[in-house]
Amino acid sequence: MSTSPLGDYREAAATLSPSAVSQFLAAHQWELEARQDHVREIWRLPGTNGAIEGRIMLPLARGFDDFSQRFTDTLLSLGHIHSLDAVTLYERIIATRADLFFIRLDQAMVDGTIPFQQAEKALQALYKMMRSAATTAHDPSRSHSVRSPSVVSNFLEDDVRLGHTKRGSFVFTIVARLGDAPPKSEGQGPQAPPFPRRVMETLARGLETTERLTREWSDDVLTSPGRAGISAGLVESLEDLSQPSHLRQLDLSFEWAAAEPRPDVGLATITLDRDVMVELPRVRERLVRQEEPPRQETLVGLVKGLNRDDSASADDEETADVTLAAEVNGKSRLVHVMLSGEDHEWAIQAYQEKLPFTVSGSLSYERRAWRLVSDIEVDASFLRHHAAQPALPDVRTGIRGELEG
Repeated sequence: MSTSPLGDYREAAATLSPSAVSQFLAAHQWELEARQDHVREIWRLPGTNGAIEGRIMLPLARGFDDFSQRFTDTLLSLGHIHSLDAVTLYERIIATRADLFFIRLDQAMVDGTIPFQQAEKALQALYKMMRSAATTAHDPSRSHSVRSPSVVSNFLEDDVRLGHTKRGSFVFTIVARLGDAPPKSEGQGPQAPPFPRRVMETLARGLETTERLTREWSDDVLTSPGRAGISAGLVESLEDLSQPSHLRQLDLSFEWAAAEPRPDVGLATITLDRDVMVELPRVRERLVRQEEPPRQETLVGLVKGLNRDDSASADDEETADVTLAAEVNGKSRLVHVMLSGEDHEWAIQAYQEKLPFTVSGSLSYERRAWRLVSDIEVDASFLRHHAAQPALPDVRTGIRGELEG
């Protein structure tokens, strides 16, 4: 936000809505004294012995030329009455019907900035994290390898947002909006929490479980990982966030919406230091084995690398670890497969000419990588067909020759 207190309030006014402020007031003992639809509301804060501790006018009509100034004045008065600066007031208001998730990157920063590429990768990791938590919240037993259900897609599209960063360190703020409270009917029992709250609870539980498993593994979690809020995708997102070598630790914390009952998770900051980060791949590998056991697959993709096997003797056939970029269940994967002899030669041709390469085998996740490990069979029919085709003449050379003649 701005470097001046008044500028901070102006920025808050430009971001917040009057309805969000109304919900904040209602949740903090303010009483609605009068209301003129679509124009204004008058609120008062009762004190002890019938005294009034505060009274404000909240403008509702955005069409008036002085709306921005009047709205800023209202926020300024609220900050004074509640002894809150603009940034804290802003967070309290949006947290009335929204859960907040803070991701603090603890690393050396000269001027409070981070590399643009790191920010881009961090946002991709956070999106993956929220998608994994939403999938688990929707159905703890659901496979993460299949297409996301509509309730997850709608949550990612409509209900979760990226908020302001905080000062003092680089902090991403994720806002999960709970929506308007449903009307209560007489005699109705407790209502189930809205889906965005279930997602955030699942996320908090999963992060706490992950931190605990990196320090002391328990096979019990594999019985029902979803019940513990954990998934391979969630752990993978934490790996992605922790990639920069200059990152000292991640501090993850929650601020729960005042409009819903406080959950029993996410009540303390979850700290992932370097000792925790180095254990994340081990945790993810065990979860991947649980979620995606070995299965027969036929993969079609581009050969991205060939690493020669130097352990083979001079009399053995040429062998290499071939890295194939292929799509597996709708996800881009780098898959390793050991090939030798003619299969290896076909892989070299596909690599050199950037042609599709087809190979079948038992796909599994081992030693922190996807691998085809048995029953390997290369389908070289396309490569044979391509090799049999005569080379096309260079059209540009032919035209050049005609012009010179």
